Amino acid sequence: MQWRDEGLILGGRKFGESGLILDVLTRTRGRRSGLVYGGASRKKRPQFEPGNSVDLSWSGRLEEQLGRFDVAEATRSRTARLIDLPEALLAVASIAALLRGTLNEGDQAGSYLFEATEMLLDSLEDGEVWPALYVRWELGLLSALGFGLDLDACAISGENDGLTHVSPKTGRAVRGSEAEEYVDRLLALPAFLIDPKQPASAADVAAGLELTGVFIERRLFHTNNRDMPEPRRRLYARLQKRT
Repeated sequence: MQWRDEGLILGGRKFGESGLILDVLTRTRGRRSGLVYGGASRKKRPQFEPGNSVDLSWSGRLEEQLGRFDVAEATRSRTARLIDLPEALLAVASIAALLRGTLNEGDQAGSYLFEATEMLLDSLEDGEVWPALYVRWELGLLSALGFGLDLDACAISGENDGLTHVSPKTGRAVRGSEAEEYVDRLLALPAFLIDPKQPASAADVAAGLELTGVFIERRLFHTNNRDMPEPRRRLYARLQKRT
């Protein structure tokens, strides 16, 4: 059997002397992997850097078995353009690590994330814009995998204005004024995550990353006895330094 699709490179591992087992996020088939003959060669390897866009075809005997990728030249080589932007490169590594760590082979949730991931990757040259988009992307990742946060109304009063915090236990928004006795145990909810018109300062981005990080770590990694990927930890530490 055979199919064709667009893909975003998530990474790969060497197979044999020059082969490469490539991981991609495809537009219509979720996360997929396949063998690229000669893909680890010096000539071909640069086009398979995480974050690059490719057109590819997959062929194999059975859908659930490791097949072969035939990959055209990268349609967008993002990594090369980000070489002098260390924070943006960390973002690429974090995006790829989170998707590889949370999506199973063929998981259709990945297809829901394709356009948002592509948009985020395309924004990484603008250092003032992408950090806030990255936090929203992590919220989208949680939602696509069935662990979305409920930021529509206060868990205590049911009101939908003045939301300032999120319960780390339930993932529901809370008015700080309604929870004064235990507000120090809640996670800060930056305004830009509930109102797109609100600006996102460096401190807001750091608070947003702390918020999403708690739920990504607990609900997507710790439940499978795994730790948060190191690139995501380093990205958080790096963006905290902006505050």
